[in-house]
Amino acid sequence: MIPLPENTKLLPDAEATAREAAERLLALCVNDGSERLSVCLSGGSTPKRLYQLLASREFLGRVLWRKIDWFFGDDRVVPWDDPLSNVRMVREAFGSGEPVSASRFHFILTEKGAEAGARAYEATLRGHYGADRLDPRRPLFDLVLLGLGTDGHTASLFPGKPETKERDAWAVAVPEAGMEPFVPRISLTFPALASSREVLFLVNGKGKRETLRRLAEGEDLPARHVTSQGRLTWLIDRDAADA
Repeated sequence: MIPLPENTKLLPDAEATAREAAERLLALCVNDGSERLSVCLSGGSTPKRLYQLLASREFLGRVLWRKIDWFFGDDRVVPWDDPLSNVRMVREAFGSGEPVSASRFHFILTEKGAEAGARAYEATLRGHYGADRLDPRRPLFDLVLLGLGTDGHTASLFPGKPETKERDAWAVAVPEAGMEPFVPRISLTFPALASSREVLFLVNGKGKRETLRRLAEGEDLPARHVTSQGRLTWLIDRDAADA
């Protein structure tokens, strides 16, 4: 079995990781006394089942939709109806009976292009947060969902790319993706992701075994640099853990 990151919860399969993440989001809704919560969504294929579950008959009535603002950790610079768009993936996962008010979705404005879109998204984040500087006592996000790329990237922060060094901006243009699809991206930065009460990594499948092994061996991959002001937990299924 691969040595796993600290604070790992090992689960039987991808369905179990999605359900565990859903239950943790529900617990956050119930246990937090504030009127609004900010949740940062991950793109890619891994979290899609989680979003489907949240909108399913089983979970729909348990989610306090009225108090959640939904943000995006990254997106590809394509139209929102493009198959590569995270916006499209999330909308399809929530289904035609989408339970989220349009005003509570804070999409990345990819139609502006990478540079202008990153500036616009940072302005959106600052406006929601109500300040231009992140305060360690007041995280930007209540929950951040992240995945793990086979190259060790997370959000759209790729190995060896200059965006991984950004420490001032909250959102950044990624003109050259480190893996397919090779389209420009817009991504939150490590400081923005770290401004969180909780971070959940969802890692599924045999294709992630080698990446987890590289992390365990201490390789300097972007996912290693994610931190949280609160908890950081890895939800990993047995296929990924080689268990």
